[in-house]
Amino acid sequence: MKFSSKQPLFALLFVLAIFLAAPVAAFAQGGESGGLHYFGAAVGGGIVVVGAAIGIGRLTAAAVESIARQPQAARDIQSAFQLPLFLLEGVAVIAVVGCLLIILTK
Repeated sequence: MKFSSKQPLFALLFVLAIFLAAPVAAFAQGGESGGLHYFGAAVGGGIVVVGAAIGIGRLTAAAVESIARQPQAARDIQSAFQLPLFLLEGVAVIAVVGCLLIILTK
């Protein structure tokens, strides 16, 4: 079977559709959320971490490939590589802190 780059996306959408298709009454509790916010925050934090790791990996691979093709431009490539890297890490840290706040304040 040939592997397609869209298969992981379809698998993720399928899993999300299953969670969204679950009836709300099944999770109904008497005045409590039943811990569902913990589950949502944990899944959100996991998605953020995986997305950041994929983004950082692709960015690093592109920078290393560029340096390998043109070693004399390594300094310029490194400086151009660092700003998006720091912004990506910052967004990931802020999102994980938000998920942790959801978990710890409820």
